Amino acid sequence: MTNPCPQRAMRDDQDFWRMRGLLLDTVPISPIGFNWDMRRLDGKRFYEADVDQNWPPARPIQLWETGDGRLAGFVLPDGGGDPHLNVHPDYRHLEGEMLDWAVAHLGEATPDGRRLEVYVYEYDVLRQRLLAERGFQKTEYWGMIRHLRLGEQPLTQPTVAEGYTVRTTQPQDMAECQLMADLLNAAFRRDFHNAQEYHNFCRLAPSFHPDLDLVAVAPDGTFAAYVGVPYDQANRRGIFEPVCTHPDHQRKGLAGALMQEALLRLRALGAVDATVDTGDMLPANRFYDSMGFTEAYRGFAWHRRF
Repeated sequence: MTNPCPQRAMRDDQDFWRMRGLLLDTVPISPIGFNWDMRRLDGKRFYEADVDQNWPPARPIQLWETGDGRLAGFVLPDGGGDPHLNVHPDYRHLEGEMLDWAVAHLGEATPDGRRLEVYVYEYDVLRQRLLAERGFQKTEYWGMIRHLRLGEQPLTQPTVAEGYTVRTTQPQDMAECQLMADLLNAAFRRDFHNAQEYHNFCRLAPSFHPDLDLVAVAPDGTFAAYVGVPYDQANRRGIFEPVCTHPDHQRKGLAGALMQEALLRLRALGAVDATVDTGDMLPANRFYDSMGFTEAYRGFAWHRRF
């Protein structure tokens, strides 16, 4: 019998826009976090110092299409061993085949062999069963996606610590882009962020919204905190990513003030809701609770070694 949803490798930017369209189309008919938000895919494409160097991607990305050419789902790796399944809910019967492809073609090399890790929300009983059948084991590592429906939710006017100012970013200014790279490296204890990748994302990513890209500026002119809110215009949803504060400026309420300002701006735009992702860090989760993101969905990483 002919496979009604044949699979093939991703080819080009036309496929990218089809993948992005699937993510947008499935937001209203899927649980929170079921598929990637389009901001993550935008980041893969545009948050690069050279947006064309590895595009089409060096990593394998596989697509499943219906008989009449519509995109039913796709698998792409975030890291070397972290496959992500994104699928239209009408085609969940393909998920076993999608996982089999990931097992055969993806994986991160480790001293003990190849490793795969798939992150699954606790509500997703089907995917957990499919993983268990293929030898994956649930780990203790968990994360959380939080959801806030704006509606009539009371919103707080932000109060900014003395000496600091809140404003939108100016990503057309490369000096300011370098300030952003410095902040991200310090806040996340990294060394690879650079001015050009941020400049490219702000210039090219459809999800970037200039009125929702907010910084707290320190008295010395450096960036003390940052909240970026890519915007899903089609579904009127704000996606808080990232939220960070420089270690030298913590415990001043700066990230909270930026989030409060962003929520006010989202409401003014006509946004319906907002989401924010976090890992298993308890202080971060308490912080997002305090900001009103109280509808939460927990997920766990499932591992398999070969």
